[in-house]
Amino acid sequence: MSAPPLVSIVVPALNEVGGIGAALVSVARQSRPYEILVAVGDSDDGTAEAAQRTMPEARVVCGDRGRARQMNDGAAPATGDLLLFLHADTRLPPGALDALRDAMADPAVSGGCFRTTFDLDPGRDGFSPFGRAFMRLWESRLWMQWHRFAFGDRALFVRRSVFEAMGGFPDQPIFEDLDAVRAMRQHGRFVFLDMEVTTSARRFREVGAVRQQLRNLALWTAWNVGVSPSRLKRFYSDHDRG
Repeated sequence: MSAPPLVSIVVPALNEVGGIGAALVSVARQSRPYEILVAVGDSDDGTAEAAQRTMPEARVVCGDRGRARQMNDGAAPATGDLLLFLHADTRLPPGALDALRDAMADPAVSGGCFRTTFDLDPGRDGFSPFGRAFMRLWESRLWMQWHRFAFGDRALFVRRSVFEAMGGFPDQPIFEDLDAVRAMRQHGRFVFLDMEVTTSARRFREVGAVRQQLRNLALWTAWNVGVSPSRLKRFYSDHDRG
């Protein structure tokens, strides 16, 4: 029996000293072989040191900030045939890499993602019952699966040869994940695994569950009809200030 393929796990992390540990602990529970590369950009809060305390084998990659740039910087020295991009505020479930390898054993598959669940805790997460129910509805994001797209918080994975052929993540300020998925689909089948990663709901706590969800839906709709990432980023930033 041949050895399972090496998975290179790239974690883009910008000033994530408080959350990077949980993400890396979830990686440490996975089946080997894997390698871990933490792309910290120009973090100045001790993220790099926290990553290496949690997982000494992790390779820290410094560079410019920006999620797309950090993911590309992290992927550049990776040696695995399969790449997994795990946000620093997201945790893998047990068996995630086994499921990924099984899916990618089909040569027709170019890449894929997991499902998501938020770190909700009734009575402690700050959401009202209505807001929490709205969050659970958002988790499914079936409208995105119908359109065969996925945000990066679903832990995107891709065959290295495909990643290189598509030129990595596009260097843009927002929705580099959606454009990357579009590119993956041009090279093969994009799959949605029936397994959940757990991601932080902090953005929804800060902005409000309904408001953030409606904003995301509006941005996705605008992207889908061709509005440029730079204009979308301005809209996003303006609403952050509002």
